[in-house]
Amino acid sequence: MDWLRHTYGLPASVIPPAWHMHPELLWELSALHLHWLCAYDPDQNGSAPLGWHRDFADARQRLREWVAACGTRLDHDRPTRPTVWPGEEPRDPIEDIPIIDRDAEFVELVMADVQARRDPDTGEVS
Repeated sequence: MDWLRHTYGLPASVIPPAWHMHPELLWELSALHLHWLCAYDPDQNGSAPLGWHRDFADARQRLREWVAACGTRLDHDRPTRPTVWPGEEPRDPIEDIPIIDRDAEFVELVMADVQARRDPDTGEVS
């Protein structure tokens, strides 16, 4: 994500440091990445990158909306607050968590994810 935010000068209101903690941001950024891979494939039509940039403008707006809705910021994060519908149990209060060392926290999350997906018998990751 660093490449994207540095190349286009994207603020934390579009791609916040804790983007990886929010499924809504993960899915949007994953779709954008896959679209980029397809648009810049050597076998793709020469105008495909223009389509990617057009769609990137739309994606930036959606990312701003996701970031505003989930409440993650430059220096703190919190889990996305789901709306409780009538008849559902109230949720526990959600507290902001300071972002101390974003890179270390990201590596820790990835390592935990890999470990959780590792087959205990073969050691392979699914």
